[in-house]
Amino acid sequence: MQQLALELAPAPAPSFDSFFAARNTAVLAILREALAGHQPYVYLWGPRGSGKTHLLQAFAIEAGENGQLARYVAAGESIDAENGEHVIAADDAHRLDMVGQLALFDLYNRFRTEGGTLVSAGDRPPGDLPLREDLRTRLGAGLVLRLEPLTDEEKTAAISVHGRRRGLELAPELVDYLLTHVTRDMGTQMAIIDTLDRVSLERKRPITLPLLREVLQLTGTRPG
Repeated sequence: MQQLALELAPAPAPSFDSFFAARNTAVLAILREALAGHQPYVYLWGPRGSGKTHLLQAFAIEAGENGQLARYVAAGESIDAENGEHVIAADDAHRLDMVGQLALFDLYNRFRTEGGTLVSAGDRPPGDLPLREDLRTRLGAGLVLRLEPLTDEEKTAAISVHGRRRGLELAPELVDYLLTHVTRDMGTQMAIIDTLDRVSLERKRPITLPLLREVLQLTGTRPG
């Protein structure tokens, strides 16, 4: 059988509106303040799957749509402190090598002198990051916000909302199966729903638990 890709088309660009905030509504409100220029330094931390990358990418995109020079930067990508951007969303601080640490340190100092907004994120609080001390101090000098991962009930609600946005009413047993048999990463969960919708339309079959199992088999998705 031909193996399927998890996505029919590139996923929609991350946005604040598509972020399922649950217990993170205060974090989302503060990021909106930062987008308006009221919070120059924000650091987000939380476990994998808590939404850090989604929020940082959304921040850079929405800043750009507001006419600001903005960029999302993942660990390993170059941070050029001289290229004119005044909004940077720097992800994976815990993975920065020495070159990346020096670049982020220089960027922070430039923003402090010239003005700018730095939103960064990592998997632990600034003081616990495996970075040079002066960079840890600077990342911890602004607002430090912990992202709470979604509970199973919140994941169920998020998947159901995503389905409704595609015009799908997902049966509770289908959502339960997805949460208990597939990796807990929400990006993967959403991609599976998108693929399930595509296969249902292509094969003119209703969205059922047997079809979901078939899609998981064809995509090679491993149990979580």
